[in-house]
Amino acid sequence: MKWSIIAAAGFLVFSGCQSFKYYDPNKPHRGKTQFYNNYDNSPKASFWKWQWERLTSNAPTEPPFQPEVLKTDTAYLKQNRTENTLTWIGHASALLQVEGLNILVDPVFSDRVSPVSFMGPKRQVALPFPIEELPPIDVVVISHAHFDHLDLPTLRKLAKQNDKALLFLVPLGLESLLKSEDIDNVKELDWWENTQVKNVTLTFTPAQHWSQRSLWDRNKTLWGGWYIQAPSLKFFYSGDTGYSKDFLDVFNRFGASDIAMIPVGAYEPKWFMKQQHVDPEQAVQMHLDLQSKLSIGVHWGTFRLSDEAMAAPPEDLKIALQKMNVSPEAFRVMKHGEVLKLKK
Repeated sequence: MKWSIIAAAGFLVFSGCQSFKYYDPNKPHRGKTQFYNNYDNSPKASFWKWQWERLTSNAPTEPPFQPEVLKTDTAYLKQNRTENTLTWIGHASALLQVEGLNILVDPVFSDRVSPVSFMGPKRQVALPFPIEELPPIDVVVISHAHFDHLDLPTLRKLAKQNDKALLFLVPLGLESLLKSEDIDNVKELDWWENTQVKNVTLTFTPAQHWSQRSLWDRNKTLWGGWYIQAPSLKFFYSGDTGYSKDFLDVFNRFGASDIAMIPVGAYEPKWFMKQQHVDPEQAVQMHLDLQSKLSIGVHWGTFRLSDEAMAAPPEDLKIALQKMNVSPEAFRVMKHGEVLKLKK
């Protein structure tokens, strides 16, 4: 008995000392035990302090949030194979149609973004259309593991609808999660790795964030954004991020983007959120770093994830644009369900 206990303890110690599967001494973001950011790995601010502040503060009553939801012309999206379009489904979910490909970005069609279906952040705005009305999807890109970006019920439905024809592109560490859900056509990428689908190149890019889906897997999977290059369009989606030099790095590698999807929500309280989410002023700075011809503000107005009012991000974005002398035509938000036709 004594020796079995010693052997078990030794096994646990040995297991704990084994290298992280993705460890690479030549890549600083792939550490011995987890993934890291490129520029800021300071300790995260206290989640419990934030929750205590919420419980003990006398926050003013927020007015009702009733944004306009457009009825998406899904018949047009289904037949379209010539025009480049972007459709905002809500939060960070979007449909990009480029060069005849249908690419879904961080699709979430569930009612809640949570590990359980009966609690957690609930959809505050109706979906503009059900998942069944999507056109046939060719590629799904996922930015990171958080539940408001990687929604397994949605991914399972998409996989069943499209069988083996649909390619799922995910950050390092997430392929096994999708395959455990019988989603087989999965490819995981490291920062700056890319894959080609027809004449479109999709590259996974760095961001300032973190990942977690359980108590035991913090930063065990990578996070980032997607740069999608086609002959007629250069599209960038940052994923969730705090402000960092990563976006100057993206510009230096790819040049100016035609259109960028940049988060503008989930920024209050700033002392807690600033390492992981940009506020509207920082989002405008990202727009400038990327030299984007047009930026679209996302990650707002769908799920309540932070303390700013649901309607605040577009108003704060207007203030930031004026302060930083950027045209409101260069950085705007879309209505839920809106289809934007992109010039080639």
